[in-house]
Parts: sequence; C-alpha cells; structure tokens
Amino acid sequence: MSDLSNYRKSYEKNELIESSIPEDPINLFHKWFHEVEDFGGVDEVNAMTVSTIGLDGFPKSRVVLLKKYNEEGFIFFTNYNSEKGKAILNNPNVCISFFWTSLERQVIIKGIAEKTSETISDNYFDSRPDGSKLGALASAQSEVIPNRSFLENELKKLEQKFEGKPIPRPKNWGGFIIKPIEVEFWQGRPNRLHDRIKYKLSENYDWNISRLSP
Repeated sequence: MSDLSNYRKSYEKNELIESSIPEDPINLFHKWFHEVEDFGGVDEVNAMTVSTIGLDGFPKSRVVLLKKYNEEGFIFFTNYNSEKGKAILNNPNVCISFFWTSLERQVIIKGIAEKTSETISDNYFDSRPDGSKLGALASAQSEVIPNRSFLENELKKLEQKFEGKPIPRPKNWGGFIIKPIEVEFWQGRPNRLHDRIKYKLSENYDWNISRLSP
C-alpha cells in the first residue's frame, strides 16, 4: 500500500469573505476565472470536470473544456451519442467543477443540463478548425473500435470526401448548457480552515448565500 498521509501543503494565497462578494455567483465566477487566467500557471483555465449518472447507475467524471458562460449557464460541446451525452439526456442533473491550483481555488456547480439551440451548436462548430470538425465526424465517441488504425482510416476517408468543401455539423454533435442551481466557491486557507461560500437558487430565483464549515 502507498501511504500518502504526509502529502500536505499550507494554503495561504487568498481569502473569501462575504463582505467582498457579489450577490450573483456568475459574477464571482467571472472574477475568479480571469484572476486565475491573469495569474498564470494553469494550462487550460477552462478545463472542468463534468460528473454524470450513467445508464448503468454509476457516477462518472471526465474533464472537458468550458466554451461559453453567461447568466444563464455554462456551455460545453460533445457528441450526444457519447457515454456522457446519453447519460445527460437520460438524467440532466449534473455537476461540474474547476480546480485552480495556482490560486488554491475550487468551484463546484450543480445544475440541470439541456441541449443548446442548433444555432449555438452550428456557430461553434463553424468556428472550429477543419481537423477538429473532421474528428467529430470520424469518431463514434465512446463506441468500441478495433484499433487506432481504424480511426485514422476513417479520418483519411473524410479528408478526401470533404476536400475543398464545407464540413457540416453532425446532428448528433452539439452543445449542452448547464443551468446552475447551486454554486460553491472554495478558497484554500491555513490550518485547513478553508473558506466555503455556497450560492443556492431559491424558489423565487434569488440566490441565497451561506458559509459552510470546511
């Protein structure tokens, strides 16, 4: 057995105090996101973990990239026929999280996911490089394939088929928007007395703010 009990660090970079936070969690997320981006030390600030409940009843988490966010929610794009796509369409209750080690911060968001409009999916797909577009067409995401060569051969066929032509968005590929109902901000503090502030959406669609014990 590997004993990791001595893996420790002291968190001392920031604090999270009620008197200095906005009433809306999206505004605080925006502030944190750009502070982390400006501070540096994170390769992909928009990398987030998406957790779903699969068709087999088990939770599963994976890292994807946040592509848009606004007051309505957080948007990422995927194959709707993938394992996570099927899981979300079957059970739209999901959780996304960000862990930014450079500033000792974590954000955990519970929300309800739904497909974005086709216009949003089309516009984002059109903005992608041709290689990424063809990759979306070539991959039956999450399906078993015989080997790597099979995938590369599918891509070659598509490169020949669409040479010099527009590449259409597959109908089974598009965006999900996660509309938050609860957002928790975690700021590391010394002696494990971390700051945890939770925003919870009320029945009147106001945000109730509370402090959680670490």
